[in-house]
Amino acid sequence: MKFCPFCSESIEDEKSFCPYCNKPLISGLDDIRNTRLRQELYNNKSNPSNSGEEYELYEEIIMNDDEIEDQIKKIDSTLERQELLGDPIQGALLLEKSSLYYKKRDLPNALKILELAQKNFEDENNIINIAICHNEIGLIQEDLGFFDQAIYHFNRSLEILKSCNDSQKEIKVLNNLGNVYYLLKDVEQSYKYYQEALNLAKQNELIFEEVKTSSNLVEVLYILQDFDRIKRILGKNSEFFNTNEDLYGVIATHIKFGKMYYLEGNNYDETYERMNKALELIDRVKKNLSLQEKAKLEWECFLYLGKLQLLWNNNVDAENFLLQSLEAVRIFEFGDNIKEGEILEELANLYSKKKNTERELEYYNLAYEIFYKYGNNAKCADLKVKIALLYSNSEKDKSRVVQYYEEALNLYEDLGYVKEAAILLNKLGDYYIKKGLSDMAISNFEKARDYYKELQNNYNFNLINEKIKSLKSENSFSEV
Repeated sequence: MKFCPFCSESIEDEKSFCPYCNKPLISGLDDIRNTRLRQELYNNKSNPSNSGEEYELYEEIIMNDDEIEDQIKKIDSTLERQELLGDPIQGALLLEKSSLYYKKRDLPNALKILELAQKNFEDENNIINIAICHNEIGLIQEDLGFFDQAIYHFNRSLEILKSCNDSQKEIKVLNNLGNVYYLLKDVEQSYKYYQEALNLAKQNELIFEEVKTSSNLVEVLYILQDFDRIKRILGKNSEFFNTNEDLYGVIATHIKFGKMYYLEGNNYDETYERMNKALELIDRVKKNLSLQEKAKLEWECFLYLGKLQLLWNNNVDAENFLLQSLEAVRIFEFGDNIKEGEILEELANLYSKKKNTERELEYYNLAYEIFYKYGNNAKCADLKVKIALLYSNSEKDKSRVVQYYEEALNLYEDLGYVKEAAILLNKLGDYYIKKGLSDMAISNFEKARDYYKELQNNYNFNLINEKIKSLKSENSFSEV
């Protein structure tokens, strides 16, 4: 038994049209198997709550490319027949066709068809389906890296759904807004939308939506280091998934617990156990997973196992896990992805330990390109400092040291990162002393001293003040 996504009536599994509202049943893009749960608004899943509806596990129908092509041909045939008969094109069929192109990872065609479906629904003044189209367009724009467009479409969808009092769909769009702001590293906005979605789910007693939303919120709580709240959420979610025999949810929760213990920094053995338990369960259900879905689950397991091996100085195992993580991300993501940046930086750290400066520099630069694309200026600044240090310790390209330091300094100052700017100005001052450029050194030390005064860091303020006095004294002596 399944449910019509338009009128919510229960219908037989084999039916392709709803006998109640006569609309075609669409095979949605149920891509909820991400670390942060992306939420599409059109699918053929029921939406359980406390009302006694059957709980749907984290599953989707896996289709190969041949099956997808067959489905597309059937839809095209129906659309051609409608055109010949002079019947209006059904926007729902276009939604389904778009979802199939998405499954093929053909985003340009998926987007083009969605925009056509939206126009059809606008002509019909079908408000709910206009909101659905805005949400799905937002998801594709997010995949393509056009975050401003994604935010615009999510907000348009949200405005419509609020006017319709459709809380369930509203929660999903709020989650998607939280997701895109998370990618932009705007923690405040991301937290705001996740929390709003969570409050709405609790208010309407939508347990499944509450679990999915709280799972998203955990990603922001990692950044805020609110480990007590993370433990409470994951404990509650774990109980929910075990009660409903949802193996996928159990796996995802093991991964999140493992990540939490690693970030907490006091129980690495638990991280190791959780990630390996997750991989064991993934292997148990791999026959029921597509290659992309399996990779979505595995990438963080491999990443954190790689981080652990790096921490434990097992460089061979660390490299193996990190490369597996990178391969997994490239299987399920569209083009460059910010996840790659994190893995590439870890690989650079690995090659640093192996004293392979050439590979270390290569991977830092690759990571920088990813973080730059996604506008993560804090990470870009950190990487510029690391690259500058590499050039500082090498026998060539010494001139690039100052270039990278100053570029990092500009980023830190733009971000208002006073402490990081002060540290870097101190480094630049020391560098100019070695080069015999005392005036340049004094200029940088004075700026660093002012920052430390702002930070009320008296120890470093006095330390740098003494450097300045010493340099000025030496200059006076030289002039005499």
